[in-house]
Amino acid sequence: MTGAARGFGREIARRLVARGHRVVITDLDEAAVAATAAELGATGIAADARIAADHARVAAAAVELGTVGVWVNNAGVLKAGKVWEHSDDDIALMIDANVHGVIHGSRAAIGVMRRRGGHLLNIASMSAHGPVPGLAVYAASKSAVLNFTTSLQGDLDLDGIPIRAHALCPDAADTALVRAEQGHRDTAILHSQKTLLTPGAVADAAMGLLDGKRLVLSLPLRRAVMARSGSVLPSVALPVLARMRAQGEQRRVAGS
Repeated sequence: MTGAARGFGREIARRLVARGHRVVITDLDEAAVAATAAELGATGIAADARIAADHARVAAAAVELGTVGVWVNNAGVLKAGKVWEHSDDDIALMIDANVHGVIHGSRAAIGVMRRRGGHLLNIASMSAHGPVPGLAVYAASKSAVLNFTTSLQGDLDLDGIPIRAHALCPDAADTALVRAEQGHRDTAILHSQKTLLTPGAVADAAMGLLDGKRLVLSLPLRRAVMARSGSVLPSVALPVLARMRAQGEQRRVAGS
């Protein structure tokens, strides 16, 4: 499981360990991943989700522990701001971590699960469903994750590979990822809901996905309906999003 030293990843790992899985967690921060692994009773490996060879290394370590039945691509990066304000490095970081990381991780997962089957969970975002001014690059990367996951399932089905792919699309949650960018005005839209999701609630939803065959789950559903309508009718949705952003700005400032 990538990006598992904190946030969604840590809570999903916690639940998998509680179910009796032998869990391998990864993260960039060696000290953080070691501490989380010790807390959860998991195996921790420092790895970079952007690097294909790191996924292969983690997959090999997982196979040493037993049959791999679940793989979670959770690592992600959020940088708020308009595309012309981002540095080249920030854009590359988001695309590499959020898109390439999921693709590389999925390939590694298929390599170790294709014979016996299993579940592949990719963490996308509510922003995958429609326009998100202020987070255009991030939203684009998460849209790619969603489309990649559903397309991948089609390929798995066509080749008769018994792996079920899932995409989880949570709304904004109270994680270090969001808190780190909270001071930026362009995160206001994330605060347009009255309360942020908790990592535990997202992890519970993830476990529900892993228990079944559902391809995509958005949390909460009502926000997903709104987001999807914005994709269908962006000229109508963008003024609405501007008003939601204004409401969110008040909550963002109050919570800063």
